[in-house]
Amino acid sequence: MTRDLRGLYVITDDRGSGPEHLAAQVAAALTGGARVVQYRDKSTDRERRLAEARALQALCRQHRVPLLINDDVDLAVAVDADGVHLGRDDQDIASARDRLPAGGLVGVSCYNDFGLAREAARRGADYIAFGSFFPSPTKPDAVPAQPDLLRCARRELALPTVAIGGISPENGAPLVQAGADMLAVISAVFAATDVAAATRAFLPCFHRIEETPP
Repeated sequence: MTRDLRGLYVITDDRGSGPEHLAAQVAAALTGGARVVQYRDKSTDRERRLAEARALQALCRQHRVPLLINDDVDLAVAVDADGVHLGRDDQDIASARDRLPAGGLVGVSCYNDFGLAREAARRGADYIAFGSFFPSPTKPDAVPAQPDLLRCARRELALPTVAIGGISPENGAPLVQAGADMLAVISAVFAATDVAAATRAFLPCFHRIEETPP
C-alpha cells in the first residue's frame, strides 16, 4: 500500500448507483492512474453503503491505493478502510484516530481558511484540503479559495495538500505548481463516458514545474 499522497484523488459521486456500477467506475479510475479514492455517500442506506465500501476496499487493495471514507469512522472501521476524511462539523481528529487501526489516515477539509489548516496540522491530520478553487457542480455554493493557500501550506505546513472544486485537466496544473500534492475530483472523472481516459487526462498536471522566485 502506497502512502505517497500525491496525484489524482477521486471522490465517488454519491448517486447511490449500487456496488457493481460504482465498483466498475472506480476500477476504471484506478486503471487510469488514480492514487487515492474517497467513498462519499451521504445517504442513510446503511446496507448499500456497506456493500459499496466493501467492494471499493477490495479494488483499492488490489491496486495498492488508499481508500478513505467521507465523514463516517464507523463505516471505515467496518470495511477496514485506510482512513477517513473529515469536514468542519464532523468527528474531531483525535477521536477518529482512536477508532481507526494504527496507521489510519485522517484528512481534513479546511475550505478557504488557513487557520483551520494550521489547527488540523497541530492536531495531527495526515493531509489537508482547500477549496473550492473553481465553480463546482457538486457544491455550487462552496466558498471560493485562492492558490495562495497552497503556497502558504507548502511554506509553513509539513503536510500533503489537496486542492478541490471544479478542477479539470485544463486548470489543474497551476494548482499543482502553487503547492497542491493532490487534485481531488468528482464529476470531471465519474461523469465522463470513459472514466479511465478522463483520469489519465489529469496525469500531466503532476509534472510540476517549480515556481520561479520573485
